[in-house]
Amino acid sequence: MQNTAEHTANTNVLPPTAKQMAYARKIAGARNLVLPWDVRQDRRALSCWIDQSKQLAAVRDDRPSSKQVAYAEKIARIKRRNIPDECFLNRQLMSRWIDSNGFR
Repeated sequence: MQNTAEHTANTNVLPPTAKQMAYARKIAGARNLVLPWDVRQDRRALSCWIDQSKQLAAVRDDRPSSKQVAYAEKIARIKRRNIPDECFLNRQLMSRWIDSNGFR
């Protein structure tokens, strides 16, 4: 049998709502993330997982698109220039590099 402290702690854990679970599954599916079993059992833990996953997506969304990279690489080949490494990490930097090196 559980001791009193463990039993009290377990009774304070609320299960996630159906909407919360649906949203978490949508995020996990869209971003190829694993939704851990223990997180699925606790409303607060799932809320934290959702917040962290959304922040992770925001970081990923700042990278240049594949079309942007392809266009920059085309310019670099034609003009025989190198694209700075930091441009591959930030959409705005890549855009600025394309603007400054593009065709005029």
